[in-house]
Amino acid sequence: MRWRDVILNLIDTPGHIDFNYEVSRSLAAVEGALLLVDATQGIEAQTLANLQLAKEQGLTIIPVINKIDLPAADIQTVEQDLINILHCGAADIMKISAKTGTGVPELLDVILDKVPAPSANAEGAHLRALIFDAEYNEFKGVVIYSRIFSGSVQRGDKIRFIRSATTAEVIEVGSFRPELVPTEELSSGTIGYLITNIKELEKTRVGDTITLSGDTGEPLPGYRSVEPMVYAGIYPSNGEDYPKLKKAIFKLKLNDASLAITTDHSETMGFGFRCGFLGLLHLEIVQERLEREFSLPVTITSPTVAYRLFLRSGGHETITSPADYPDPSHIQSIEQPMVAVKLVTPQPYLGVLMQAIAENHGTFGDTEFLDEKRVIIHCTLPMRNIITKFYDKVKTISSGYASYSYHFSHYETEEIARMDILLADEVVPALATLIPRSDAEKLGREIVERLTKILPRQQFVIKIQAAIGGKIIAAERLSALRKDVTAKLYGGDVTRKRKLLDKQKKGKKKMASFGSVTIPQKTYIDLLRFD
Repeated sequence: MRWRDVILNLIDTPGHIDFNYEVSRSLAAVEGALLLVDATQGIEAQTLANLQLAKEQGLTIIPVINKIDLPAADIQTVEQDLINILHCGAADIMKISAKTGTGVPELLDVILDKVPAPSANAEGAHLRALIFDAEYNEFKGVVIYSRIFSGSVQRGDKIRFIRSATTAEVIEVGSFRPELVPTEELSSGTIGYLITNIKELEKTRVGDTITLSGDTGEPLPGYRSVEPMVYAGIYPSNGEDYPKLKKAIFKLKLNDASLAITTDHSETMGFGFRCGFLGLLHLEIVQERLEREFSLPVTITSPTVAYRLFLRSGGHETITSPADYPDPSHIQSIEQPMVAVKLVTPQPYLGVLMQAIAENHGTFGDTEFLDEKRVIIHCTLPMRNIITKFYDKVKTISSGYASYSYHFSHYETEEIARMDILLADEVVPALATLIPRSDAEKLGREIVERLTKILPRQQFVIKIQAAIGGKIIAAERLSALRKDVTAKLYGGDVTRKRKLLDKQKKGKKKMASFGSVTIPQKTYIDLLRFD
């Protein structure tokens, strides 16, 4: 058990595709990677995406099959898949159970044998440290997680963040054991944390390079700014709660540098914020935190992506909100973002998944056979389809066995129009969305039909309409709740019953003429998730 006398720095990376960049930066800070595969689930698309990132970094990869103790474990199939992908031998694949500890000591020995130790540079080398994560601590400020590639850093040093051009003084350095333990210094080859006098998380971007304030030089490779994929407006359900929302959302940003925030104003919903998210999961996490941690009910507009507009005047702009959509007569062309998708599925579902991709305006690339039972489909899809219902559709038609990963590919010209939703003859700005004009009627019908199923019924009939410009393209009616007003009758002439029903009918007609519809917050997300 040689590993008892060795320091191992382990980084656990997120598994969801929304956080792909954070994974790539974590891989840039290490020498090896454990390719951990669930024995009951097999290799998924996200596993392949992370494997490709590890290969690009030139890391030593150790394949590991976990959960071998479960009755549903299919160890032989997963083992053969890993052999086909990595071109390795069966003896190179470790089999463990993290729950029972089976195989874990042997895995640690293999890590020591195969993963090279970090290289230590000569004394006097300039400080170069990579930020692979950061968090905000209420008492200490920003805690920076860093890998030291050369030089050393200690308390009192003046440091500089090359990309953000920010300088700071180091207040504390230390290592993870796994809690934060202060040390004298962090030297070349080590992973640890730094605490400075910086109180703003956005100044310590993941992927940035740290050096001493007096040094000059090139940053470590691979840095790029995190670009939001999904945009949505967040408004307080009660206009008086705007100060609370402002305080809450900026407090959230202290621990989430990936959240992009700009102030926004709507004529109907008042003051709020236009936010950029890494994906729909990121959006839902922010919504849940606002409701749970701050007890703050909010209204979130329909998520959209960033479109590029080229104007007849010769200029161009990027819009992320239907409210910013200009007069169509001023637009020369519109480009929508496209994503490259890698979808892994069992062969029996290949046909229906290819049909689903075609229905979502996808174009097909290569098809690979992972083994005799599973296939990898390469295709390109509009980003707006990926962030809405595509995930649920893939899981539904494949009985949960298919998975996919994606990344931004390019922009493509498309005719886009703004579609408004009217409830009881009133436009609901939060439900406005930008859609391809060719699918306007189909999507309009789908949305109004969904709303009839997820909107709570009222005491009067609600007209639900979808419109582009002044043209209604789809319409439905949500029937009213009906109280049995004749229940109290126990006899007498039938005209008494008709009299009460006529009175109820007139009352509902009068309510429909001036009644308004309050939309529950859950409706906005259910509208996207509805199947």
